[in-house]
Amino acid sequence: MADVIIAITILWGFIFIYSVMATMDFGAGFWSMIYINKEQTNATNIANRYLSPTWEVTNVFIVAIVVALISFFPGATFTLGTVLLLPGSMILLLLAIRSGFLVFSHIAKEYEKPLTYVSGITGFLIPALLICILPITHGEFIEERNGVEQLMLGELFTSPHVLSFIGFAISSTLFLSSLLLADFSNHADEPEAYKVYRRDALILGPITLLMAFLIMLTMKYEAGWIYEKMLDFSPYLISSVAAFLLAGVFLFFPKVGSRRIKGMPRLAVIIVVIQYLLASYAYGRAHLPYLVYPTITIEEGFTNPNAFRALFVSYVVGFAILFPGFIYFWKLFMKDKAYAKKKEGNYSK
Repeated sequence: MADVIIAITILWGFIFIYSVMATMDFGAGFWSMIYINKEQTNATNIANRYLSPTWEVTNVFIVAIVVALISFFPGATFTLGTVLLLPGSMILLLLAIRSGFLVFSHIAKEYEKPLTYVSGITGFLIPALLICILPITHGEFIEERNGVEQLMLGELFTSPHVLSFIGFAISSTLFLSSLLLADFSNHADEPEAYKVYRRDALILGPITLLMAFLIMLTMKYEAGWIYEKMLDFSPYLISSVAAFLLAGVFLFFPKVGSRRIKGMPRLAVIIVVIQYLLASYAYGRAHLPYLVYPTITIEEGFTNPNAFRALFVSYVVGFAILFPGFIYFWKLFMKDKAYAKKKEGNYSK
């Protein structure tokens, strides 16, 4: 039992890291598109400077998720691979299109605007499709036909529960990215861009919280099994809401020693990540022991214990090598004033 808990913790950790990093990444592409014609704020340049080095790093974790799922839980891959064939293919197609356009938007300058629009729109759609995987695992959209499990697409995309998840994904993407871009703008000494992104974060934060409440409301009627279990972890959910409110407070407090900047965005970003961690922990614990309800549990889908131990050692060694690289990347990127202050045209993919 200890082995399977370690395995699902590793998998859920990858999912959490990717969900936070990817929403910030996708949202930055969207904001780059939105503010492309508002040069006086420099908001698009800030979004591009953030987006330029991060999308490649983000993709590392989506690969890690797939590899961890297949290697740790091979018993679940047939069901998930079957029911997620169509939405998964759409996600991969959009990721490929977005990655291609992100590269070419900084090479073919005469096509920069239309390419930016394409990358912005796909960055808006991908989180909406990705989050649909969660309600699919709740089980009510999977049926068996002739011995083969199939996804009921019509019911999926007309379900209030799924639509609330999609709304949450979109609002979270825009909220988290605007909050991080506010911090990045502040770091780059771009007060106009900071004001724009701080305003966006203050608007989108309450909308995101409302969508989270809608998820819980619709979950009660469409996935009662997980709703009842989440109530057992209500202290984590209450703490998550409290952390969200605290982050909002930090966006209003003036920065110590500065009269120009209203708010402490770096602290707000850290607290919001903690908030999402608390909420995702409650959801993840409530989802156990099911990978796909009600047919596949973590014990049934788990790999051979000897194979797990070999895989676990390889993951430990791999991330022992990669982790210093991530720290170095952070220092080069988020703490490098010279990079943050570069003007458009002085950076590249």
